[in-house]
Amino acid sequence: MSSSVEKTDACLSCEFQENLDILRETYFFSALPLEILKVFAYLCTREKFKEKDYLISEGDDDGQAFFIISGKARLSYAGEEGERIVRDYEPEMFVGGLSLMGKMRRLFSLQASSETLCLVLSRDKFSKAMEQFPDQMPKIFNALVDHICTWEERMMNNLDSTCDSCQQSVGVSLI
Repeated sequence: MSSSVEKTDACLSCEFQENLDILRETYFFSALPLEILKVFAYLCTREKFKEKDYLISEGDDDGQAFFIISGKARLSYAGEEGERIVRDYEPEMFVGGLSLMGKMRRLFSLQASSETLCLVLSRDKFSKAMEQFPDQMPKIFNALVDHICTWEERMMNNLDSTCDSCQQSVGVSLI
């Protein structure tokens, strides 16, 4: 075997292991058994986005979830008064998991604010893999429910109690 083939095999093995480690630490996947995580680690792709490239475009149903490995991305919303910056996403942040669960129109845009490397999983690959392990779906739902409740608790702790419109915006966990 030539050394270039050995390097390629080693790189793929290393990337697979990195993907597996990332999925183990991501709330969405962390409760799944190792055998299923290995399938997802294999199915994920790595994509580089240049500064100003869109990972997600408002209004689209792209069916993809992203784990930011390096770089940064900015979340924005095109409201009636123009574009509003919502927040920034940094390395080790996972975004778009709900889009793996079913069709949904994106409410926000996510644009790379620097060169950004992401681990990407598509809804099609996720669905085909989950067809093989249907008994694992409750674990993913439980992880989502827990994440939403934790998010809302943090929001409530930071909420300005004098802001009536802020008070009307909470209750997501009641859905």
